[in-house]
Amino acid sequence: MSRIAIVGGHGKIALLLAEQLESAQHEVTSFVRNHEHDSDVSAAGGQPVLLDIEKAATEDIAAQLRGHDAVVFSAGAGGGNPERTQAVDRDAAIRCIDATAQAGVHRFLMVSFFGATVNHGLSKENDFYAYAQAKGEADDHLRNSDLEYVIVGPSGLTTEEPSGRIDVYSRPDAMSGAGQGAETSRGNVALVLAALADTTAVTRTTIDFTDGSTPIDQALAERTATNKENS
Repeated sequence: MSRIAIVGGHGKIALLLAEQLESAQHEVTSFVRNHEHDSDVSAAGGQPVLLDIEKAATEDIAAQLRGHDAVVFSAGAGGGNPERTQAVDRDAAIRCIDATAQAGVHRFLMVSFFGATVNHGLSKENDFYAYAQAKGEADDHLRNSDLEYVIVGPSGLTTEEPSGRIDVYSRPDAMSGAGQGAETSRGNVALVLAALADTTAVTRTTIDFTDGSTPIDQALAERTATNKENS
């Protein structure tokens, strides 16, 4: 049994993930912004803990993360104004990455999006610019850390039932647009994260994927430690 911390514990993917982890006998700490979310988190199998990452200092986050075996970052501003997107999806994510290292936790799973990169080519007038830039910068900060990370990049999210099958794309293909426009169920994202929490063989890599035809365990088995990204 491992202790897994989920940042953004009331999100749709996070709640599904808590269920998967609890079923696998892991101890789940789900960080939430307010106690109104406690009952939903508890019902999913997580232990709700109040932590507003948008306001918390790195040292305060580190204090909460100590003693865990892995951290999953599944928080997000959920759209809206660019300032808050940068505050949560970039700045808070970076503080959580640094806090994880300070806390002596080595495993970090980042929920990003398909093909995320700072080289997105979007103009600042594009509504998606702030999010793409924030996620790209946070992902790069993680790649440049010493953590044993996996960046998970699902395509457009749906509420469909999880199939347990995905198609994984190479990083160059994903960044060039191959597979974009396809969809991924949040349930499949949760299954991927749960599987990654149970292995350290898949590490220091980005997994861009869509709903597909390959069983998740098989797809992840093909991403071994020998497929590490340059960091």
